[in-house]
Amino acid sequence: MKVYDRTPLNLDRMVIPHGRVYLIPERCKGCNICIRFCPMQVLQESKGQNAKGYHYPEIVEGKEDACVHCQFCMIVCPEFAIYTDAGEGSTP
Repeated sequence: MKVYDRTPLNLDRMVIPHGRVYLIPERCKGCNICIRFCPMQVLQESKGQNAKGYHYPEIVEGKEDACVHCQFCMIVCPEFAIYTDAGEGSTP
């Protein structure tokens, strides 16, 4: 059985969204929900602690430009300690 790879017809016109992740460590309570559910695995737990003693997330070294601006981290964060902004090459 031969498997055919499906490619969109307008692939040359598609723009892959890019975003930038911003963190507010003082608000973080260390639940790590954003780390576990990031589809691109852009975040990791930091070794540093905030004033409350929680390990806040940080961006994985080398993945600064890997965010696809899905905004899922913003949706799941119970403390509103993380947000994303559309980067260059993104469509509104």
